[in-house]
Amino acid sequence: MLAITRLDLLLSGLAVRRTDGTWLEKNDWFAYLSGRAGRTNFVLRGLPPGDYDRLQFNIGVPPDLNHAAPAKLEERHPLNPMVNGMHWNWQGGYVFLALEGRFTPLASATAGSQNQSASGFSWHLATDRLLMNVEVPVTLALSGERAADRRTTLRVALELAQVFDGIILDDETSSTHSRPEDRLADKLRQRVEQAFLPGQRADTAGPVEKLVTPLTAQSGPVVGTPYRFTMSAAFPKPALPRDNPLTMEGVALGRRLFNDPLLSRGGKQSCASCHQMQAGTVDAGKAFSVGVDGQPGKRNAMPLYNLAWKSEFFWDGRAKSLRQQALMPIQDELEMHETLANVVGKLKAAGGAESYHEVFAWAFGSSDITAERVGLALEQFLLTLTSHDAKFDRVMRREALFTAEEQRGFELFHTEHDPRRGLFGADCFHCHGGPLFQNVAFANNGLDHEPRDLGRYLATGREGDRGKFAVPSLRNVELTAPYMHDGRFATLEEAVFHYVRGVRHSPTLDPNLAKHPPGGVRLPPEDVRALVAFLRTLTEESLRPGARNVALAPSP
Repeated sequence: MLAITRLDLLLSGLAVRRTDGTWLEKNDWFAYLSGRAGRTNFVLRGLPPGDYDRLQFNIGVPPDLNHAAPAKLEERHPLNPMVNGMHWNWQGGYVFLALEGRFTPLASATAGSQNQSASGFSWHLATDRLLMNVEVPVTLALSGERAADRRTTLRVALELAQVFDGIILDDETSSTHSRPEDRLADKLRQRVEQAFLPGQRADTAGPVEKLVTPLTAQSGPVVGTPYRFTMSAAFPKPALPRDNPLTMEGVALGRRLFNDPLLSRGGKQSCASCHQMQAGTVDAGKAFSVGVDGQPGKRNAMPLYNLAWKSEFFWDGRAKSLRQQALMPIQDELEMHETLANVVGKLKAAGGAESYHEVFAWAFGSSDITAERVGLALEQFLLTLTSHDAKFDRVMRREALFTAEEQRGFELFHTEHDPRRGLFGADCFHCHGGPLFQNVAFANNGLDHEPRDLGRYLATGREGDRGKFAVPSLRNVELTAPYMHDGRFATLEEAVFHYVRGVRHSPTLDPNLAKHPPGGVRLPPEDVRALVAFLRTLTEESLRPGARNVALAPSP
């Protein structure tokens, strides 16, 4: 049995050939496609009228961009790591094609259904030498008076059966990391280049612009003083909401609301009760927070740093924006257990040196207090909680040095575990890569054979999402114990050791874990200690308990 769980590609350098043999090239063109995310098309504008018979593109990016810092790319650019999740690691470089899934080994399958056990494969094609070029015959006629008003769809198919043809999936072929003399990577490159076939064509009347959904724009002038959003120069640009621009007044209002128990029933709790700024923005030491009615919640409180680089929120990703997420705990009966109507009423009636009517007027231009504005203000404040000045960052800027143990942990973190090729790393970067030490996906990290909490499945209803949860950032992970969505691991050492001996196989286990031996990556105790030492270099010292919390102060 074979199941594909991920097929992601980065495309560049598109060209089309006229029937007279001349080519039109768009070297500054890029696209990101993802079967898992349903992102399977792109729009090409500005093609002159004419008849075309060939389509050509690269899978991957040219060397100059592959080795350039992605932090300079615009927030919605296809090559922005927060859009594609395909940036290889801190040192740079992209994954050109990621093909992952599960398979039943031949020996297991022939032994009978009672003994079948699924394994995982993870094929990542990358590095300059594996830049692929695809050429596909097409029939594209853009002639006639109304050619500019016609929308033409070209479909190109990737025949995966041709990619897998002749490859027996086993321990030897379950992974490839595109290193020199990697025969599997070379074979896959050739297979992929030849596996694209022309699909059907469809014409639709109407201007091309209708294919594009415009971003919501801020109506009218911005109210208040623009807030200076600060981040590391190494971070990719975040997609900050254009219809809720950050202002000093809006952030201040959001901070006040975040700390105000009026948002809960009976005025017993604030957002800060379970996301304590002096404790890594989590509920210090608690697996589950206790709500206003004395009932424990169902999941561990998540840290709030660097939310500007996320697009789905909560462990299961059920909220699609921060403004939506911020209002949900208020209404949850296991948390603050209040209605939005009551919150608005209490805010309107609240006294003090500055009434909420005044503060809302400074932030939004009028004194109207609404649930929507409460969400917008909380969103503004939460977006400003950034963390980017740990020892790790200072080492990368050559302002500090790792200890020998920290350096060993750094190397383990960013090295594959592939003993067949002489690689004995911890393979952490596949899920926690880049300067944010996170990715935009959801994953089953092998906590249980049968998930106690269905996780992402509860938000999507997809069988393939059972037991999957958001991949959190590892920045400040030292401060956010206990760990996992259910807080089952009390210490950082326990959490790391899970990936050494405790990984449990299940149908949705992430292929990057399923490809390893039963239990996980077998590291000796000294390597586990080195990994923990490195993870502690991701702690921002100003955020430790007792230190002055700079995240609460506006940027200069």
